[in-house]
Amino acid sequence: MTGTPDSPYQPGEVAEQGGTGAQDAFMRLWTPHRMAYITGENKPVGTSAGDGCPFCRIPGLPDEEGLVVRRAETAYAVLNLYPYNPGHLMVVPYRHVADYTELTEAEVADLAMLTQQAMRTIRAVSGAHGFNIGMNQGDVAGAGIAAHLHQHAVPRWGGDTNFMPVVAQTRVLPQLLSDTRDLLAKAWITE
Repeated sequence: MTGTPDSPYQPGEVAEQGGTGAQDAFMRLWTPHRMAYITGENKPVGTSAGDGCPFCRIPGLPDEEGLVVRRAETAYAVLNLYPYNPGHLMVVPYRHVADYTELTEAEVADLAMLTQQAMRTIRAVSGAHGFNIGMNQGDVAGAGIAAHLHQHAVPRWGGDTNFMPVVAQTRVLPQLLSDTRDLLAKAWITE
C-alpha cells in the first residue's frame, strides 16, 4: 500500500516531524488558535464588568468584528470563538450578570427568543439534526466566564462525533468564523 497523493507518508511509516517529541506514524493537525483559549487569553481578570469581560466588550464592536449575529433589546447572539461545532452560538444578556435567577423577565424572554431564532436559522442554513442548548452556572459547573451568563446553542449532526475529538481532542471546522457569521446574519429567521 502506498501513501495518498496528498501525503508523502506510507501507512505505518514513522515520519520525521521536528519539535513533536517522539517520532510516530501520526499526522498532525495543528490548531494554534486554540492556545489562546487554553492560556486564558482575553479572559476577564476579575468578576466585575470592568475587569475585561469579553461579553461586555463585544456589543461595543461592529457586528462583523465582534462576531455578533443578531441583537435584541436586552441580549445578543454571538459566535463562539472556540466552537464545538460549526455554527456554535452563545446568547448573552447585555447586562453583566452571573446567575440565571438574576435575569429580568425581558432578559429571559430575549434569551429564549434568540435561542429559538438561532435554532431555526441554523437548521435552515446547514440542516442541523439537533442541538445542545445550555449554560454552565459557576466555575464549579464548568463556566469558562462565570461572571457573565451566556447560553450555548451547539448544532449537532448525526455522526458529528468522530475520532478527532476523541483521539486528537480537536474539532475540524470547515468554515471561517467570519464566513459563518455572515451566512447566519444574512439568513436570520425572526419568526
